Amino acid sequence: MKFDILSLFPEYFDGPLDCSIIGRARENGLIDVDLVNIRDFATDKHRRVDDPPYGGGCGMVMMPGPVVDAVESIKDEGKKVIYLTPQGTKLTASKCEELAREDHLVIICGHYEGIDQRAIDEVVDEEISIGDYVLTSGCAAALVLLDSVCRFVPGVLGSQDSPYDDSFHRWEGFKGPLYTRPKEFRGQMVPDVLMSGDHKKIRNWRDEVSYEKTSRLRPELIRKE
Repeated sequence: MKFDILSLFPEYFDGPLDCSIIGRARENGLIDVDLVNIRDFATDKHRRVDDPPYGGGCGMVMMPGPVVDAVESIKDEGKKVIYLTPQGTKLTASKCEELAREDHLVIICGHYEGIDQRAIDEVVDEEISIGDYVLTSGCAAALVLLDSVCRFVPGVLGSQDSPYDDSFHRWEGFKGPLYTRPKEFRGQMVPDVLMSGDHKKIRNWRDEVSYEKTSRLRPELIRKE
């Protein structure tokens, strides 16, 4: 799967793309990630990409020309262009699975107060938000989107079924508590059922505590069953 990340600060991604599962996926050729500096498409000697908004208001807005030119420099008729913005549709596990079926995602990182609406109208296929809060730039959001989508790319996790057993996917609930060695830690014991060897009982126990935890912490998810 191919990813292009368009940003004013491509150096933000130095390091994270080479670490852990994403780094291994790149090394194994399962995903391909390129960084595009939007500033390279500025047309003046100062490489200016932002301007005050018409009608007044605080902050600066990214001008349409450099954004559109950066997107159009990626010559792929089948690419899907995503703009990361708090105003977009909230990212979910099912949306990540859907996006993982695309061959090529182009991710535009917003900066400042956002980008000119005409750029959105011209080249963006979908606006996505990673949550109801505002970041200083879209770079962190791009890493969240990349990481969460990559998990559904076959082979990235080493097991095709792995992402489908995680929180939010099977029935939009959380996993229950997890335990490992030692059996006793500071007076707390691993539940007996997990050491029983009875896989049916273990599965039922995990479902019960998962439901209880989700009902207590995020009851709105239970209503989605």
